[in-house]
Amino acid sequence: MTQPQGGMRVERLCELSRVARASYYRHWRRAAPPEAEAELRDCLQRICLAHRAYGYRRVRAALRQQGFLVNHKKVRRLMREDNLLAVRRRKWITTTDSHHPLEVFPNLAPFIEPEGADQLWVADLTYIRLGREFVYLAVVLDAWSRRVVGWAVGRDFTASLPKQALLDAIAARRPAAGLIHHSDRGVQYASLEYVALLERHHIIGSMSRTAYPYDNARCESFLKTLKQEEIYCRRYCTLEELRGNLQQFIEQYYNQQRLHSALDYRSPAAFEANQVA
Repeated sequence: MTQPQGGMRVERLCELSRVARASYYRHWRRAAPPEAEAELRDCLQRICLAHRAYGYRRVRAALRQQGFLVNHKKVRRLMREDNLLAVRRRKWITTTDSHHPLEVFPNLAPFIEPEGADQLWVADLTYIRLGREFVYLAVVLDAWSRRVVGWAVGRDFTASLPKQALLDAIAARRPAAGLIHHSDRGVQYASLEYVALLERHHIIGSMSRTAYPYDNARCESFLKTLKQEEIYCRRYCTLEELRGNLQQFIEQYYNQQRLHSALDYRSPAAFEANQVA
């Protein structure tokens, strides 16, 4: 642990007093009150329980935000001892059907680096197992803040599902004309009704290259996070139960609380609020 001492960090104090840092830490571990270690461990466990699948880097960032200046090695050790290390991700399975005669949009995503909200949205679909059947989830993210701005879940795997997610995003964000919407080349996103919705709201379409999902990496990353931290942790009996859990995970947890490494360990909502301020 590296604590400020009277405005100076431990490293500087050791340098001035000509004491090796290793010697200081050995002495500190022998003399430090057990209450401090217990407080650190209690806070770490609370973070892991509140954020079910945080890795040790995110846990360390959350601890630092609460005033604990502890290195990642110690966080990883404590999490391993308490069996709190995140579960490894499962293999990802694609649901894209790009073998269709419909026209596709040119790929604009590699040339765009958004500098604010509602400049680039990314969209994707995934499947979720529900008892003996599969249901589907469509999401729309703001690529700048990684915030989920629209989503829809249902049994229908046609264009109506991503269309509903897009309508929700438009209603919530009311983007100005010129917003770019990026997706894969799936038949749902290339359908006439989906393209008509984009045109009606003056949204510019963009689609990934064939067999190259990295152009839509932000959305793929969110879906992997959702699977790992919510879907694989529960069993759902009904579609209504699933929808309620997704509502809580997406709106209350992911958008509002979950720290994102690409956002300097802030949540999407906090990142947007900080930029506005």
